[in-house]
Amino acid sequence: MTGPPELILASGSPRRANLLRKLGLDFQVLPSHIPEDLLPHEAPEAHAERLACEKALEVWAKHPSSMVLAGDTVVVLDGQILGKPSDTEDALEMLMALSGRTHTVVSGLALAFPDGSLPSGTGSTLVTFSAFDETIARAYVATGEPMDKAGAYGIQGLGSALVEAVQGDYHTVVGLPVPLLLGLLSRGGWRYQSGVLVPIPQEKSG
Repeated sequence: MTGPPELILASGSPRRANLLRKLGLDFQVLPSHIPEDLLPHEAPEAHAERLACEKALEVWAKHPSSMVLAGDTVVVLDGQILGKPSDTEDALEMLMALSGRTHTVVSGLALAFPDGSLPSGTGSTLVTFSAFDETIARAYVATGEPMDKAGAYGIQGLGSALVEAVQGDYHTVVGLPVPLLLGLLSRGGWRYQSGVLVPIPQEKSG
C-alpha cells in the first residue's frame, strides 16, 4: 500500500500544530507569507477561505509532491471582521467590544494535493464572552497572548477565562476545524484512521 504524501502545515500557529499532533499525524511546518488583507466587500467566509487557499498554494508551489494544509481564522462581530490586533490598544478595543457579547469565529482551511487539486471550506462557531471591565481586559493584553490571534484572544489559553459559552466546534475557534479537515482529506482520496492516513479505494468502472 502506498503511503500518503508528506504533509506540510503552511502555518506558524502552534495551536494548529498541536491539534495535528493530537491527531497523531506526522508533518513539517513551513509557514506561508501571504498578506492577510481584506478585499473590498469581502464576506468573512470568503475572506478566510481565500486566504487559506492562497497560503496553501504559495507553499505547495515549492513542494508540489506534498500535501499542504493552510488555514485562516477571523472573528466576526456585528458583521465586521476582527483580525489580529495591530497593537495593544487595538487589542484592548477588540476585547471591550466583545465583552458580554456573542460573536462568530470563522476558520477557513485549504489542502493542496500533488495532483494540483485544492479542496477548501470553512467552519463557523458561536462564542459568548462574559461581561468584564477594562481592568480585566488590560491585564489580559499585558500578558501578550492576544497579540497574534484573531479577535485578540486565545480560547485555549488565558483567554478561556473570558468565555462564557461555545456553540459549535471548539476546534474551529482554535483555528483547525477537525471535521472540515477530515472532509478535505477525503476529497483528496485519503481517510483518517486513528492517527494514520489510508487511501480510499477507487471504485472500479465497468
